[in-house]
Amino acid sequence: MTAPRCPAHGLVTDRRRLLLGLGLGAAAAAACPAGAASLAGNEAADAPESADANAAVPFYGRRQAGIVTPRPAAGMIASFDTLARTPEEVERLFRLLTERFAFLAVGGPVPELDPKLPPPDSGILGPVVPPDRLTMTLSLGASFFENRPWAAPLRPARLSRMTKFPNDALDADLCHGDLSVQICANTPDATIHALRDLIKQAPDLLLIRWKQEGTVPILAPRPDGRTESARNFLGFRDGSANPDSRDEPLMERVVWTRGGENGEPAWTTGGSYQAVRIIRNFVERWDRTPLGEQERIIGRLKASGAPMTGTDEAELPDYAADPDGALTPFDAHIRLANPRTPGSEASLMLRRPFNYSNGVTKNGQLDQGLLFIAYQADLEAAFIAVQKRLDGEPLEEYVKPVGGGYFFTLPGVEAPGDYLGRPLLEAASA
Repeated sequence: MTAPRCPAHGLVTDRRRLLLGLGLGAAAAAACPAGAASLAGNEAADAPESADANAAVPFYGRRQAGIVTPRPAAGMIASFDTLARTPEEVERLFRLLTERFAFLAVGGPVPELDPKLPPPDSGILGPVVPPDRLTMTLSLGASFFENRPWAAPLRPARLSRMTKFPNDALDADLCHGDLSVQICANTPDATIHALRDLIKQAPDLLLIRWKQEGTVPILAPRPDGRTESARNFLGFRDGSANPDSRDEPLMERVVWTRGGENGEPAWTTGGSYQAVRIIRNFVERWDRTPLGEQERIIGRLKASGAPMTGTDEAELPDYAADPDGALTPFDAHIRLANPRTPGSEASLMLRRPFNYSNGVTKNGQLDQGLLFIAYQADLEAAFIAVQKRLDGEPLEEYVKPVGGGYFFTLPGVEAPGDYLGRPLLEAASA
């Protein structure tokens, strides 16, 4: 009979004979006795451990989770077209999505079915689904309202199809959609699991149009307890000037829509406009650009993230002390995006970006970039206005938007039994 092998030590018969000849066989046998588990001590293949795997983000609330919620390490936007046409079919879709969002947010055991039937779950997270800080956020695109006469009169006032800006190279297969689902979690496996769950549960209602996944590097707090913004694939901190999502009065002004104001239908209260852009970075060209030029293009110091007029990322750029643009050029990205002039505060938005890496292009370049996601109360005054100011900026030599879309994020669900989109459907039947 062949002696059992011990994968933990990689001992095969010939090597064991050698060890026995050296008088080490007894020690090896003690370390890996016959019948020992084949995976014992196999740290290289063991699943990584996370203290957050069982942490859950509350699903129920006046606003959907995943907007002002702290951003986890993994994110995804999945865009769908829907076959639901009538209000009854749309209600069935919205109720199903609400049910799946609510379950996946808390997790739990997967039901056991007859093995002769397809399993109820993909199984990639095991027989008990962990919540893993998962959030799923549902938004509707312009085509949802355009293609349903009963919904057209209820279209959010500033919802439009994303049009091409001068530096865009939009791929039609990566743009728009009847609805988007933003999926965020601690791990990419949790976001993929959630996406596959939706596709499995609604095959007669949803047709996936495109998706883009991304990640954010995990950073430990500084010794003084302060946190820093994560870096994008250009190597700069991304989100230094983001408004504070913990400031509720500020979020009321910047992020959340108010029905009955500015032409918005009453049902939109508690929603938000979602702008999504898939922005390719030409990283090879960027990495060959002198550091000083990179910093002038962005308007910040690369190492610290501080503005050119300061020493710390948290400092505000002092444009008044630099009226001629000697330190921060007038066409620097941060100065165009937020010139900090009277009235420019209307362009504030809450950004929630992720870095993506999609492999290698046909011409042998890295396909990397930014999955840009931003939320705002007024799409035209915020993202669209900022993008128009950025037209022609020097950074355009190094970036190329290739996809995305505009969507309206629905108000939240306050209690079990309610469902996403109910205010819209009730307004349609009034």
